[in-house]
Amino acid sequence: MSPQRIIGIVCLLVGIALFIVGMNASHSVGDQVSNTFTGKFTDETAWYIFGGAALGIVGILMTVFGVRGHDA
Repeated sequence: MSPQRIIGIVCLLVGIALFIVGMNASHSVGDQVSNTFTGKFTDETAWYIFGGAALGIVGILMTVFGVRGHDA
């Protein structure tokens, strides 16, 4: 297995973990109050959710399209 695919798998797992942390944080009392009055979650929660999703997508792309033209 190539190093790029290993890094892709690690990125995918970390992205999933960050996304889960963000989703759990969105159910906290502070975030619910913020969402009620401002219509959006706190910045920290949003960073976890969007950052986790982005890192997960990067991980998927690195894992699937890891090495082009090599038989590693």
